[in-house]
Amino acid sequence: MKNMKNMMKQAQQLQNKMAKMQEEMAEKTIEASSGGGMIKVVANGKQEILSIHIEKEVVDPEDVEMLQDLILAAVNEALTQSQKMVSEEMSKLTGGMNIPGLM
Repeated sequence: MKNMKNMMKQAQQLQNKMAKMQEEMAEKTIEASSGGGMIKVVANGKQEILSIHIEKEVVDPEDVEMLQDLILAAVNEALTQSQKMVSEEMSKLTGGMNIPGLM
């Protein structure tokens, strides 16, 4: 019975730490780019896109598909980096244990 209480206490502490980490991740940002820096995307640790910057030189009305591809590449890279950032922080929190349902 005592072990069960300890496990429940540890689970509650982990849950509190995870909630705090999620708040912190919402404040952390990463920037990704494509097209040699012509497209820049900023995302946070909640996998939200916060901003997209497009240099004028990359906008070509005759080649909209290229612009779309560059934006898509930068957004996907920003989300990938954001997920990696959260995963690394979660790994620190859980001591590297893979706990199902946490990510």
